[in-house]
Amino acid sequence: MTLEELIIQCKKQNIAAQEELYKRYSNTLFSICLKYSPNYAEAQDNLQDSFLTIFNRIEQFKGKGSFEGWIKRITVNTALQKYRKQRTFDITNEERIEDVDEVIEDNSLPLDFLLKIIQELPDRYRLVFNLYVLDGYSHKEIGNMLGISDGTSKSNLARARMILKQKIETYNKEQS
Repeated sequence: MTLEELIIQCKKQNIAAQEELYKRYSNTLFSICLKYSPNYAEAQDNLQDSFLTIFNRIEQFKGKGSFEGWIKRITVNTALQKYRKQRTFDITNEERIEDVDEVIEDNSLPLDFLLKIIQELPDRYRLVFNLYVLDGYSHKEIGNMLGISDGTSKSNLARARMILKQKIETYNKEQS
C-alpha cells in the first residue's frame, strides 16, 4: 500500500491502516520522543499520545508538504505540550549567562552515554538543547514554542551545554 493510500484509509479510520502507519513510523517518532522525554517510560507515553493526535487530526493533512514532517512536528509538539503545562522554565538574569559555543570533538563517546546524559538534563534545559542543537530551531522559535523569552532560551541552552560538558569531562577522566 502506498503512503497516499494508507493516509486515505487512516482518514476513514481503518484500523489495519492505522496499525500499518504505526509500524512504519513508530521507530522514527519514538527516537524523537526519547529526545524530549526524561526517561524511556515517558517517551513511550509521548509516542502513544502522538499517535492518538495523528489519528485524530489526520483529516487536517491535505497532502501539501511531507507527511513525515507533519507527523514529526505533531510528535515534538505533543511532547512539548506536557512540559509547557508544567512551566518548569527558569526566568534568569539573561545578561549574566554567556553563550557557550564550545564543540566537543570527541567522537569516541558511546551514543547510549550521550543519550543518557541528555535525558538526565532538567526538563527546561533538555527541551531547549534538543530544539536548538538537534532540531535546528532558533531561540525566537523556541521561545514561541515554550512560552519563554529568547534570552531564557539562550541561558537554558548555555546551562545545558555546561552540564553536558562537565559530565563528558567526568566520563573521560573515568575512562583514562
